[in-house]
Amino acid sequence: MGRVETLLAEMGLSLPAPKAPVANYLGTKQYQNLLYVSGRVSEQRGQVGTEVSAEKAKLAARDTALDLLAIIKSDIGNLDRISSILKVQGFVNSAASFKTQPKVIDGASELLIAVYGESGKHARTATGVAQLPYGASIQLDMVVELAG
Repeated sequence: MGRVETLLAEMGLSLPAPKAPVANYLGTKQYQNLLYVSGRVSEQRGQVGTEVSAEKAKLAARDTALDLLAIIKSDIGNLDRISSILKVQGFVNSAASFKTQPKVIDGASELLIAVYGESGKHARTATGVAQLPYGASIQLDMVVELAG
C-alpha cells in the first residue's frame, strides 16, 4: 500500500472498486505528464437544496473524489505517482435557490489536500446545474500531473 492509500486508511477511508465508463470514453487519458480524468457522478441521487442537504452533498463530493482516485490507481498503478492535483471541475445538481456550490465541492478539495498536502491544492470550478446524468447530485472530473 502506498503513502496516499495509507493516509486514506488513517482517515478511515478506502478506495472503492474502480467504475468502468458507462459510454464510449476512457476513464483517463494521459498526455505527456498530464492525466485527464473523465467525469464521474456520485452515488448520491437528487437535487441539492431540496432532496439532498448540503452536508450530504459535500460527503458525496468527497466520495466521488475517491471514485476518481480509484480509477486513476487502476490506470496508472500507484496514486503516489501523482505529483500535483492541477484542476477539479465540480458540478452540483442544484435547486434554483441553492447558492453554495463551492462549499459542496469543498468535500472533494479537502480530501485531495488532506492526502496530497500543498500538491493537492488546485484550480477549481464549482457550478450549479439543473440536471446531471442518472439524477446524480454531484459530478467531478480532474486533471493531475504525474511524476517522471
